Amino acid sequence: MIENLKVRFFDYPLQFKKYEKKYMEVIKRTFEKGAYILGEDLEVFEKNLAKFVGAKYAIGVGNCTDALLLSLLAAGIGPGDEVISVSHTFIATIEVIKFVGATPVFVDISDDHNMNVDLVEAVITPRTKAVFPVSLNGRICGNIDKLVKIAKRHNLLVIEDAAQSLGAIYKGKGAGTFGLAGCFSFYPAKLLGSFGDAGAVVTDDKKFAEKVRMLRNHGKGEGADIKLWGLNCRMDNVHAAILNFKLKKLPEWIKRRRKIAKIYNDELSDIKELKLPPTSAEHDDHYDVFQNYEIEGERRDELVTYLKSKGIEVSLPWGGKGVHQFNALGLAKVRLSRTEELFKKVMMLPLYPEIKKEHVKYVIDYIHKFYK
Repeated sequence: MIENLKVRFFDYPLQFKKYEKKYMEVIKRTFEKGAYILGEDLEVFEKNLAKFVGAKYAIGVGNCTDALLLSLLAAGIGPGDEVISVSHTFIATIEVIKFVGATPVFVDISDDHNMNVDLVEAVITPRTKAVFPVSLNGRICGNIDKLVKIAKRHNLLVIEDAAQSLGAIYKGKGAGTFGLAGCFSFYPAKLLGSFGDAGAVVTDDKKFAEKVRMLRNHGKGEGADIKLWGLNCRMDNVHAAILNFKLKKLPEWIKRRRKIAKIYNDELSDIKELKLPPTSAEHDDHYDVFQNYEIEGERRDELVTYLKSKGIEVSLPWGGKGVHQFNALGLAKVRLSRTEELFKKVMMLPLYPEIKKEHVKYVIDYIHKFYK
């Protein structure tokens, strides 16, 4: 066994170095054109992204929080409305609901760590206007087709927080394409990451797409005409150009992520103290892309300390709390037993396309040593 390795949770410099020459060419070409905002590079990326996910329209924005916020605004969600979502998510999913004046309503999660769709109908009220399913860790929210049927039955909108699941597939449909809109993140550590913040909204609804485009750019329609109150939520052209280059690599990177996840699954499956993510075989309804490799472990805090002592960086999602557990937010008290159980045990292991197989084995070996 190799000793004294340093295994980073995510290695930004390594990712940059692999394609440094190409990245610098893309940046130089973009800067030389002198078109930095709402230019050709963004238009090309939007077309390529829409094609990749299987949507008619894509709108590049400043980040995924912008994507979620503009989607709510374009859908007309506001004060007095309720939006159903989960607590096992990044704060952005819920904060945008609060910022438009609506009320978040939580349901618990299933064993795949995503929304338990079977609990949704019980919390629908006359004030409910939308459902925010979150597809975490590169896996589309299970039974999302059932969720769409529930939403139609109750005249609700479905807006997907697909920040972590670009390229994931469920029953032949891509993440972000099940409802009115899907929202993606291009934060540097994401499946498709830029060198800063960026995001996108995808949709098949032309009028909705046009409204999001105006909202992201101060409410401007054609030319300088202001059509509505808007914001500044635009994606810079340099990010679009970088993402265009990276999008071509994404299928290859997803295959690599799935391969690493399989190694973890195969070699950790004999440890009874661990609960591993679904395997997502090729013939399954799910095609998971493994943004993260999220596990549940007994004696989690001891395991984290032990792995760090061996030079292995791991992560607790969002500091180890669900959104409803941050007391300072003043959310209505709710009991989410599966979510709360999860946050006592959950952790994420290093997984990214550039990680070396010997580093993955190093992590696996020390997890075995800990539980022995």
